[in-house]
Amino acid sequence: MCVTRSNKNIYCQIIDDAAGKTLVAVSTQSADLRKASAYGGNIAAATLVGQSVGKQAIAQGITAVKFDRGSHKYHGRLAAVADAAREAGLQF
Repeated sequence: MCVTRSNKNIYCQIIDDAAGKTLVAVSTQSADLRKASAYGGNIAAATLVGQSVGKQAIAQGITAVKFDRGSHKYHGRLAAVADAAREAGLQF
């Protein structure tokens, strides 16, 4: 699970490294999340992204992932995405 953030948005993908294929991709720019959150750069929007990616992954049969936060610290929006994905049923 790769999480990338900008000042205004947050993006999350579950990638199969062996096949080089993106299995699940969710961002605050997705149509359904854009309606749910007016601004994509806060913790509330990050929580929505985490819940959505968790639900979509479980629906595809993905239960365990590795968390790739890049060079960003694990706090704030990144922690919100991870916590919401865990609550949705993903294991890290």
